[in-house]
Amino acid sequence: MSASGVSGATSLTIHAAATKIDTNGNTHFSATLADGQPAGPSGIIWSVSGGDPRAGAGRISADGIYTPPSYLTREAVTVSVSAALIGNVGRLTDSAELTVTPGFLQPLTPGNLSLEPSGTVTVTGSMTEVGGSGSIRFTLASDAEGTPSTAGTLSEPHCSRGSVEGGNPAYTVCTVIYTAPTVLPASESVFIRGAVASNPAVSWTRVLLNPAGISSNPVVHQARLAVPVLLGSSSGNNSDYDASQGQLSDCCGGTLGSLVQDTVGTQYVLSNNHVLARSDQSLPGETIIQPGLIDNGCTPYGVGSGTTPVATLSGYPALNSPTSNVDAAIARVSHGLVDSKGNILELGVKQPDGTLAAGPPGISSSGGRGESATLGMMVAKSGRTTGLTCAAVSAVNVDVMVDYFTDCAETAHSFRKTFTDQIAMAGASFSDAGDSGALVVDTANAEPVGLFFAGGTDINGIEHAIANPVGDVLAALDAQVPAATGGATTYSFVGGADHPVSCLSYGGVKTIDEAAAIAALSLTERERVDAALPLAQTLMIGPGVARIGVTASKDRAGAGAIAVYLDPGAVAPTISAFIGGIPTVVFPLNGDVAHQPIRAASFNQALAVKKRNAATLLKSNPALFGVGVGRSLDNPSDAALVLFLDRRMAVGHVPESVDGLRVRTILMDRFHVTRSHGTPVRGISSCSAERRLSSTDSQELPETPLLTLPE
Repeated sequence: MSASGVSGATSLTIHAAATKIDTNGNTHFSATLADGQPAGPSGIIWSVSGGDPRAGAGRISADGIYTPPSYLTREAVTVSVSAALIGNVGRLTDSAELTVTPGFLQPLTPGNLSLEPSGTVTVTGSMTEVGGSGSIRFTLASDAEGTPSTAGTLSEPHCSRGSVEGGNPAYTVCTVIYTAPTVLPASESVFIRGAVASNPAVSWTRVLLNPAGISSNPVVHQARLAVPVLLGSSSGNNSDYDASQGQLSDCCGGTLGSLVQDTVGTQYVLSNNHVLARSDQSLPGETIIQPGLIDNGCTPYGVGSGTTPVATLSGYPALNSPTSNVDAAIARVSHGLVDSKGNILELGVKQPDGTLAAGPPGISSSGGRGESATLGMMVAKSGRTTGLTCAAVSAVNVDVMVDYFTDCAETAHSFRKTFTDQIAMAGASFSDAGDSGALVVDTANAEPVGLFFAGGTDINGIEHAIANPVGDVLAALDAQVPAATGGATTYSFVGGADHPVSCLSYGGVKTIDEAAAIAALSLTERERVDAALPLAQTLMIGPGVARIGVTASKDRAGAGAIAVYLDPGAVAPTISAFIGGIPTVVFPLNGDVAHQPIRAASFNQALAVKKRNAATLLKSNPALFGVGVGRSLDNPSDAALVLFLDRRMAVGHVPESVDGLRVRTILMDRFHVTRSHGTPVRGISSCSAERRLSSTDSQELPETPLLTLPE
C-alpha cells in the first residue's frame, strides 16, 4: 500500500496468529486499518523488542513473519511486536505481546528401542534453554497420548545446563534412566514422555518390552563403526550438505542398506539415489562415508574427523526420468572397508547378552535376486534411525507420488515422481527419517524383498512405509549401471543361507472403538444404513448369519455400514461387499477372520481394478497421492482398493467403491523421502533426524561454530 493510500487512516490494529510459541516455531502477524481493510506489507514497518536478555527478541520479516531466537536463558520471555503505518502524518502504530518458551532442540533419543526384563536404557533430550533453571519432565505412559503407566521405573532426571560464554550456546541436555519390569507377561510398548516446562510440546521414546529378552537400540546404527563396517548403519554422500557464503548450513544422510556384486565379483553398497547420489545431483566418483554427515555434526570427511570413506559412487538410475521406477544407487566398495559377507546390523541371532548379532540377508533360495512381497507377509528392515523393526506388508502394486528437493532443508522443490507397483508396509515405529536405503527382508528367511525409500504417518500415529521391489531395483541396475569393467552385468545380493529374522514389532493398526465410531455417524449416514437394513435382512439372514445391525465402516472413517454377525455354529457364507449401496462389515462370533487368506478371486479383481483406474484416480483428487491393493478391514477375506489421502488437504469426494470393489482410505502425511537432515542452530553445527511424530532420534550437539568450507 502506498503512502497516499493511508494518509486518511485513523487507526491501526495488529492481529496475531498465535500469542505463545516455542523457539522451534514461528507465527504470522498482520495489521488492518479502521475500516477493516488489510494494511499491505508495503504499508507497514514491523519491529520487535524485549525478549531474552542474551538471545534477544528474535526477528520479524517485512510481511509479518516472526521468528524467535534460537535459544532462551529462562523458561519464558515476552516479546513486543510493533507495527507502524508508513505515510500517515500521525504515524499510527499498534503493538502486541507474544510469549516465547524453550522448545525441544533435540527430542528424546533413541526414538524407539527394545528391552528385555529388568533391562535399562538412558534416554536423552535437549532443549533450547541455556543456563536457566528449566528441565525436561519425564513420565511413563502406556500410549503416546499420555495415559499413565506403571510398567517400569524412571530415575530422577539429570540436566547439564549450557552457557553462552563467547556467544556459543551449549543448551540444556537432560537424561533419565528407565528400568523395565522384572516380569513381562506379554510383549507391549511403554512410552517415555518428555515435556518442557510451560510448553505443550511433547517428545517420546517408544520402548518395546519383550519376554523373549531381546535388547535393541538404534543408537548403535548411528555410530561410527570399526572397519570393515556393517550394513544397516548411518551413511551418505560426503557432499550432501547445503552451504551459504562458504559456510555449511545443513546436511543429510540415510542408511548403508546392503551389499551387491556384479558378475565378476566386484562389490558395491546399495542404498537410495537420494541418499548416495543426492537426488540425481551427483557424478560417479563422489565419496560415500560412514556414518553420514547427520551423525558427525555435519562435518564432511576432509574438513574434520569422525567419518570413514567406505565407497565411491558408481552409478544410479536417474530419478527424474520417465523410464525409471526405482530410487536406487550403488557405490563401489573401497577394499576392506565394508563387510564383504554383506552382514547387516541386528539381522542375525540373539546373543547371550540379549542383543542381536549382525547377519547377512538370505540368498540361498533365490540366488541373490530376492523374492516378491505378498499381502500380510511379515518383513523386517535394519535402518539408521529406528534400527531393526518389523511390520506386515499392507498393500502391493502401489502407485504413489513422491516429491524430491535439491537441498537438504527441502526448500527448493525439484520434481514430483510417480512410482508404480511399489510395496507398502504399516506398523508403529517401523521406519523414520534416516532409514532411507534400508533393505527390507522376509522375516521367515531373510530374503531381500524391497528397498525402503519413503514413508509417512497416518492420523492414528501408524507409520506407512514404501519400498521398491528388489526385482525392479536389480533389473534397473542391470539395465543402466555398468559393472566395474565398464560393460554390461547382472547384479545380485551378497548374503548367506536363508534364516529367520527376530521380529521386533512395535504394534500395528489401532483397534477402532466401535461404540464411539457408531455414535459419531452423522444423521444422514445413519439414515442411509437404516434404509438398507430391510433389504439386508431379506438377503442375508439365513445359514451362517445370526443377525444384521448398524455399525461404522473400518475402511472409511465416518461412513455407516451394515453389520453382519456370523453364526458361530455354521460355515461362514460369502458376504456381499455392498447391500443397497451400503458396505458390509463382518463380525465373526467364532474366531478371527483377520488372519484368513484373501479370496483369490477378490484379490485378482482388485489388481485389475487398480490397473484400470489408478492413473485416473491420482489425477482426479489433489489430496490423493497413492493407490494400491490391500486387505479390507470391513471384511478381511476381501481385497480392497487402498487410497492414501493427504491429511492436510481438503479431501473432497472419494468414491465409496470402484468397479464394485471395496475402497479403504488412509488419511496421513504425504509419502516423503526418508533421508534425514538437520538444520544448524545459530552459532553451532547441529544435525538432527526429523521425526514425523513428536519424537526424534538425534545426537548431542558439538560446541563448535558453523563449519567454514574449504575453497
